[in-house]
Amino acid sequence: MGKVTGFKEFERKDESYVSVKERIENYKEFTIPLKKEDLEKQGSRCMDCGIPFCHSGCPLGNLIPDFNDMIHKGEWKKALEILHSTNNFPEFTGRLCPAPCEQACVLGIIKPPISIEQIEKSIVEKGFSEGWIVAQTPAKRTGRKIAIVGSGPAGLAAAQQLNRAGHSVTVFERDNAIGGLLRYGIPNFKLEKEIINRRIAILEEEGIEFKINVNVGVNYSVEELNKFDSIVLCGGATERRKLPIKGAESKDVVQAMDFLTQQTKVVFGEKVKDQILATDKNVIVIGGGDTGSDCIGTSNRQGAKSVTNFEIMPKPPVDRDPSTPWPFWPLKFKNSTSHEEGCDRNWLINTKEFIVDEKGNLIGLKTVEVEWIIEPGKRAQLQEVPESEKTWPCELVLLALGFTGPEKTLSEQLGIETDARSNYKATEYQTNVPHIFTAGDMRRGQSLIVWAISEGREAARKVDEYLMGYSNLPTKGKGDLIGV
Repeated sequence: MGKVTGFKEFERKDESYVSVKERIENYKEFTIPLKKEDLEKQGSRCMDCGIPFCHSGCPLGNLIPDFNDMIHKGEWKKALEILHSTNNFPEFTGRLCPAPCEQACVLGIIKPPISIEQIEKSIVEKGFSEGWIVAQTPAKRTGRKIAIVGSGPAGLAAAQQLNRAGHSVTVFERDNAIGGLLRYGIPNFKLEKEIINRRIAILEEEGIEFKINVNVGVNYSVEELNKFDSIVLCGGATERRKLPIKGAESKDVVQAMDFLTQQTKVVFGEKVKDQILATDKNVIVIGGGDTGSDCIGTSNRQGAKSVTNFEIMPKPPVDRDPSTPWPFWPLKFKNSTSHEEGCDRNWLINTKEFIVDEKGNLIGLKTVEVEWIIEPGKRAQLQEVPESEKTWPCELVLLALGFTGPEKTLSEQLGIETDARSNYKATEYQTNVPHIFTAGDMRRGQSLIVWAISEGREAARKVDEYLMGYSNLPTKGKGDLIGV
């Protein structure tokens, strides 16, 4: 490392935020970047740890000490080349990834870890502002045609890698814009959609063809799809969990993704009939993950009267729990920026009934407190706490309970074998149908954006090997300096 004592000299410094009062008035990103000299000091904190566990913490195997060292030296363009060598879209991960690399940071054992995610975002934004990120077209074409189904991060990563290998790539998206859940599942205040648009423009310039409003198996036949030399299914895990209790059929009990998608479309001027709004309502969000947090932030921006969050699990500890020691991803309390904007958080609570009036409108819900009974060698059991029932007034419930797996339309029509969770079975990303591969949430189940990009890259290499008998595309963590 360029400055081996940097971690002793400089403390961790994170980017700041626009005030809550100001930021909830709009749907814009609200982070305030650090100055260049402050970022270079943050890069200097990366210690000469010998074995950088951040590599194993990152599903992409990003070369983190290498680009940190370049930032310390002020070599921003070289840092960008290193970052892009393993990560196609650091502008996405730098905003949305929970940064498992930071939790695996060796410095994190004794001090706050390196601000890897912040550095990553700063590098790529510098690259765009300086004009360093340009289209990289392949020197020659192989004549092979590949279809990518789904334009989320897995599909886009697979598309770019396969295009760089010289194949002709077509990406099919069933929605009216490219990006998958990045487009409509992530609120604009976490990822402004121009960030997606500028990357798509580069991919198009590189020669990738995008087709929107194409729902394979519905308005585009699988027979047409099978005319491609190879297919990569990256459709995601989109089957949403439900809460099958009394009153769940009420129009005011809404799936989180419907709520978030509608608001994002409205932000971009699309007309949404009968939009679901939290305005002047007591809102209860059921589910404590990132999607639940996004619902909280959106509800506050819509002017909710109150926002309450339910989580069936216990409140996590403030410090790392012994059950998840370093360098593993920790069981640890997290307060997101949306929570800070206003939310009553509740743990160990289970919803028993939605209360609906004679007109079918939601007016409240009933809950009960719960506890988890843990016995050695046995599966944890959920038990209700006697005499703990409570009625909560609410006019809108948002279900942020996660996803059970991909839809069955494609697997059934293409003859793809699935597992018990309906995920598409694959050996090294190849399904039981030899020319069809799969990657991302559709293969591994609901997961992180960084895993989706990793899966897309790895699947692309396997497709290239299948078509050509060999591949020059990189393996995980090895780097791909074809260009930025």
